[in-house]
Amino acid sequence: MENKNKVLHITVWVLQIFMGLMFLMVGGMKAFSPLESLPPEMAWALENPNLVRFVGISQLLGAIGLIVPSLLRIKPFLTPLAALGFATIMILAIGFHAMRSEMEAIPTNIVLLLVFAFIAWARWKKVPIQPKP
Repeated sequence: MENKNKVLHITVWVLQIFMGLMFLMVGGMKAFSPLESLPPEMAWALENPNLVRFVGISQLLGAIGLIVPSLLRIKPFLTPLAALGFATIMILAIGFHAMRSEMEAIPTNIVLLLVFAFIAWARWKKVPIQPKP
């Protein structure tokens, strides 16, 4: 592996781990916390409890998909698919927040969308993880 690809490989691993751990926490909170205890900026959760639980479980599964397949080198093609799943969630979140006129949330969703798109691209095209032989 040339030096440039090694740096990219490490960078993508750092992003995968950071985003995976972050969404394990966020997804766990949405999936299992009492809705009344969610942060004030998630007041919409009380109006859409099934949506909150669905998104939380999706985030938990996606977080596992970002890390575990690549780490174990078992079906590592699932990692870029998990990143694409998160990118899709971010696109839907942008639309959701726009419909609710919550424009302050959209820049964060855009940044996360770009990070997940980068992870997907890097793991598919530039520095894919090879499966165990």
